[in-house]
Formats: sequence, C-alpha cells, structure tokens
Amino acid sequence: MHQRFAAFGCRSLIASTLCPPNDKLLSCKLINLLSPRNKGVSFFRFLSMMTLQRQLPDPDDPSTLMKEDGVAVCSSMWIENFREPDKTQTNLTNYLRRFELWVLAYQKVCADETGSFMPRSAVQKSALEDLLALRNSVLDGRFKWGSRLEFLIRSPKDKTDLESLSKRKIRTLLTTTQPAAFQDRIVQEVLFMILEPIYEARFSQKSYAFRPGRTAHTVLRVIRRNFAGYLWYIKGDLSTILDGMKVGMVINALMRDVRDKKVIDLIKDALVTPVITSRVDEGEKKKKKRKYQKKKVLAEDEPKPDPYWLLTFFGFSPEEAEKVPSWGHCGILSPLLANICLDELDHWMEDKIKEFYRPSKSDVIWNSQDEEVEQGNTSWPEFVPTSGPDKTRKMDYIRFGGHFLIGVRGPRADAATLRKQLIEFCDQKYLLKLDNESLPIEHITKGIMFLDHVLCRRVVYPTLRYTATGGKIISEKGVGTLLSVTASLKQCIKQFRKLDFLKGDRDPDPQPCFRMFHATQAHTNVQMNKFLSTMVEWYRYADNRKKVVNFCSYIIRGSLAKLYAAKYKLRSRAKVYKIGSRNLSRPLKEKKGQSPEYHNLLRMGLVDSIEGLQYTRMSLVPETDYTPFPNDWKPDHEKVLLEYIRLGDPMTVEAQHSCLREEGLISPQEYISMLVWNYKRNANIVDLLPVVENSDNNVQREKEMLLSSSLKSSSCRTTDEEANRERFQAASM
Repeated sequence: MHQRFAAFGCRSLIASTLCPPNDKLLSCKLINLLSPRNKGVSFFRFLSMMTLQRQLPDPDDPSTLMKEDGVAVCSSMWIENFREPDKTQTNLTNYLRRFELWVLAYQKVCADETGSFMPRSAVQKSALEDLLALRNSVLDGRFKWGSRLEFLIRSPKDKTDLESLSKRKIRTLLTTTQPAAFQDRIVQEVLFMILEPIYEARFSQKSYAFRPGRTAHTVLRVIRRNFAGYLWYIKGDLSTILDGMKVGMVINALMRDVRDKKVIDLIKDALVTPVITSRVDEGEKKKKKRKYQKKKVLAEDEPKPDPYWLLTFFGFSPEEAEKVPSWGHCGILSPLLANICLDELDHWMEDKIKEFYRPSKSDVIWNSQDEEVEQGNTSWPEFVPTSGPDKTRKMDYIRFGGHFLIGVRGPRADAATLRKQLIEFCDQKYLLKLDNESLPIEHITKGIMFLDHVLCRRVVYPTLRYTATGGKIISEKGVGTLLSVTASLKQCIKQFRKLDFLKGDRDPDPQPCFRMFHATQAHTNVQMNKFLSTMVEWYRYADNRKKVVNFCSYIIRGSLAKLYAAKYKLRSRAKVYKIGSRNLSRPLKEKKGQSPEYHNLLRMGLVDSIEGLQYTRMSLVPETDYTPFPNDWKPDHEKVLLEYIRLGDPMTVEAQHSCLREEGLISPQEYISMLVWNYKRNANIVDLLPVVENSDNNVQREKEMLLSSSLKSSSCRTTDEEANRERFQAASM
C-alpha cells in the first residue's frame, strides 16, 4: 500500500507547479526520493516540509499583517489604559509594530489630503508595501524627520517627479518653508493613537483644551456650575509655553508614565530635528500681484477650501483659543505634549484645593469636600450666600490651553499667598518668570474676562420662607449673589473690526464685505446665515444671548445692505431694504423689460430661491441654555469606557447575580406599578433616586411597602364587605 501511495505521490508532485518540467535535475532527484523502495516514508517527510513552508506567513506581504481592524486595536488600547490608569507603560513597541494602526493612520492622513475617507479595501497594494517599508524604517531606527527628497511613501495626489526637478527647484525645496511631509504625518498619527489613551486616563479633570469631548462650552458650564460664590479670581497666562519648551522638560514629563526607549527616541528626534523655514530679506521687494489673476481650478480629489462663513467664524476665536502649539516635527502631537507638561500644574493645584478647604457648620453650601451630597439649590440660577468670617473657605481651578482661572472664597491674603506659591512652582518646573502683574488678583465686582465672556456678580435680596418650631411659617429677607456669565459686547465689536465688518467704537458703523461681491444674492445670504447660526451656538450659555446675537445680526445685515447697494447701484441701505425687505429675501436684480413676478419664476425653476437672513428681530433669537450641569461630569466616551470596564469586572457580575438570587428581579414596569399603587392608596410619592443608588436596601423596602399597601387594601376591603353585609341584614329584617 505504501508503494502504491508513493508512486501516486511521485506522479502528482512531478506534474504540479512545485516541480517545473524544465528542471530535469530536480525531477530526477524527486523521482529517486519518492521511489517505491523507500516505502513512502520520504514522501511523508517531504509533504510535511512543504506544508510547514506554506503555513509560514511572508513578512513582506502586508495582507498577512492585517489581522484585525485598526479601530478595534485602538479600542482595546483605550479599554486597557482606563482599566489600569496608573500603570507605567514599558512596552509600546508592540503597538508600534501593529500594521493595522499604520493603515488606519494612512486612511486619516489621506482623508485630510483628499477630503474623503478611503476604506481599507480601496488602499492599493503598492501603497501598503510602501507603508510597510515606512513602518520597518521606524522600527529599525532609519526614519528621518523632515525629509524632502527621500520618501518611503507619498501622498496619492502627489505626482511630482523628483528626479526631473531642476537644481533651482531643488534648492527652493530645501530652503523654503514647506508643509509637513506625508510620511511624517503618518508617523505622527500612529504615535498619537498610541499615546492619547495612555494620558487621557491620567489627565486631570481640571484641563479642557486639546482633549476629546471637552470644549470651550464645557468650560463655561463648569464655571457657571462650580464658581458661584467665589470673590477673588486669579487669571494666569502660560501661553508662552505653547510657543516652545525645552526638550529635556518634555522628555522628563513623558518618562513619568512611558518607559519605552523607541517611542521616546522617536519623539526626541522630532523635537531636536530643526525645521527649515524660508528667510525673508528686508530689502527684498514685494512681488506685485497681477491685475487679472487666473481662477484656480481644483482637481477632482483636491479638497475644497473652507467657506467664507467658516473663515469668518474662525476670526472670532477668543484669546485663550487662538494659539495652538506646534513643536518641531511633532505636528498633531504638540497639543498632547503641551497637556502632558502642564498636567503637573493641574495635579499640584488639585492638592492645593484640598489643603485650602475649610468647612463651616454655619454655611449652607460646601459643607462636604467631596460634594457627595448636593448643598443648596442646584437649579440655575444658584443662590449663593455672601461671604464672611464664618463662611466656608474654598478654592477651584480650571485650565484651557495655556490660560487658567482660579476662584477663591476667603480673604484676599489667602489668594496672595497662593499666587506667591504659584510663581515659585512655575519658576522651578517650567523656568517661567512670572510676577504679580502677570497674575493679577481681581474681585468679582470688577468682572473677570475668560473666553470672551465676563464673569460678574449680581446681589439679590430674596424672600426666604421656612417653617419654625411649632409649625409657624416665617418670611424674612435674605442676601445672596448670582453668578452671571455674560458675553462681552466690547470684545464682539473688537472681533468684527478685526474682520473689517465695521469701523468705530462708540457708534459702530457696518462696512460692506466686498469679498462676496461676485457671489449671487442667494449664495451670499446662505453664507451669512451659516455664520449667524454658528454665532448663536457660540453664545448659547451667555446670559445676554439675545442681545449679543441681535447685535451680530444688525452688523451683518447692514454689511450686506451696503454690499448690495454698491453692487446693484442702489445708493443707500434704505433703498436696499425697501426692495429686498428687512431680511433681504427679495431679489434685488430684475431683468429689463416686463418680467414675470419672482414667485412665478421661482415656481417654474428659472431662479434660485433666496434665503432670508435669520434673527432680524430679538424675539427670534433663542433663549439662553440654563440646563443644569452635573457636578461629576465626564465626556460620553469616558462614561462608556468606565461602564464597559465595570460591567466586564467579574466582581460586579457576581454581585449582580447574588442580588438577583436573593432579592429577585424587579422590572421597570413592576416598579412603576408599585409607585402608582402606593400613590393611589397612600397619597405619597416614592423617590426614584434611592433605588438607583442602593438597590439592595430599596428592593426590600419596596417589598415591604407593597405588602403593607396590599394589607391595607385587603383590610379596607374586608371592613367594606362587613359593613355592606350588616346593612343588607338590617334592610332584610
């Protein structure tokens, strides 16, 4: 049997592609190896060797390296770091080897380049091979930041032939400022995906800039929620750190939590490698622009530039959000590195907040340091009693980028002591020389500017009604303060003047926005409506939202009216409003001769519909959003991560199983029926919150209440039946 099987294997292997027919020597060797005299033993040995060779993956084949989805790898990194936030990371090179992360980084950078996201199946094989070469060069230490002539991978829309460039173009390429290379941005994205989950699990809850899920709106809501009642404010500016920091400080901050040599060296090289910038000579004459410039035609895969309304809104960015760090060749890593360096300041301030806290029993708020129980009225507007020697001393801190705000409730001397300690800390850690003028201590009555909003205080005298001993209701006047977060109209005028929308300070006069001169009336109105919508959203939490948005609408409407008056030769704004109506929704340019009405042309599809300007009256502006902000707020992605980790904990699952075995399961419908039944029988409403906080005790309590209510109902039913029976017997007698 072995001889027959060996002969069959000999014929099949000779005929297969493993043994080409042209190679006679190999064929003879194979025939001798698989001869019947060997009884098939050599054949099985040869077959096992060929099987092993087929199972080994090719290290140069990118398709064999993509075992998982890149998003799944990133998710596992976030879960792992949030499960053990204090763990020191010593082996990040394994994540640097994951080819899935490199493909995901390539997709993100291509989306920035072309304006559309490329699915993984659409990535060409040549691009995957170049990407694998880039990964290997990073792992081997051969990668160089800022290369301009030697590329391992290039952008899909970059068709430049570097070999055919002239010497002059090469010299210009090497001596002028150029955007970051495509391969550099891919490496930055990979490092960012690896480092962000590590530090997001460690960052303080007091920092809000350059972090996912935290915006300027979050800062304003936190201030409205937590800074009520503070008298003294310290506003600091550390934005010079964002311009650049010494490499040693950045590396030391990184090495507190990351001890991977390859990742640290890669970031260090990005910080040390000089960035080539073009030199502009003072005596060099500026090139005159041509009178008639050709219109630029975008390529098919080239992303469109930002529209006019978005560029205009970017001009309204507050001082605290204007500066974004850019260190060396780090690119998108720079904001993360800045937060890593400033995180030490955040934790130092958290310790100072705990040291400064001194509760007072006579105070109605802030009696608990951890604030497990809400004190006072948590609905907005919050009633905060005025300060005094017998009031609670407390402090809070918040940081947005390089700017921070400290609120102090207590004497000014404590705020001065804190300022002195803060100056010493910044001098030791960041080598930043601060003084009392750069960290002013201001009282709340003067108004504190932060994120183009003014924090001020309004004193109120509400009537307090409470029940004294004996049931007597007492009414007396109280004194308190309301924290007001108001948009700065002066700052709004300043921003409009910077964008050439108006001139003058005391009596602002709108100026025509000539940049939209060649656009149609319909397109111009749409652009301005989008800009107004973003302004309405930006001032969402301002107390004077209606007033400031109405002012913005007045400036934009006047600017457009002047533009249309100059474009259509109507001489004045009054004539523009007369023809185009108050919201400029009527067409200002009509055809010569007798033309049909505008609504008939619109119905026939011969003209574009013109969208009228929004918020032309103050009553159309939405109200301020006073939604209560939770005290222990976290972004949605952090909530999901923590809940997922908690549910994945076997201790949690075991506790839930034991609770179900002992107490049983109460569905929401059953719980609602309990509430309705108790309300009908006993005329009392059972609170829902305690059941969420402590389910073990409340399940038993609800069972007792349900049993007691059912016993009462049965006793009432029996008494009613006995009374009816006696009444029936008396009637029958």
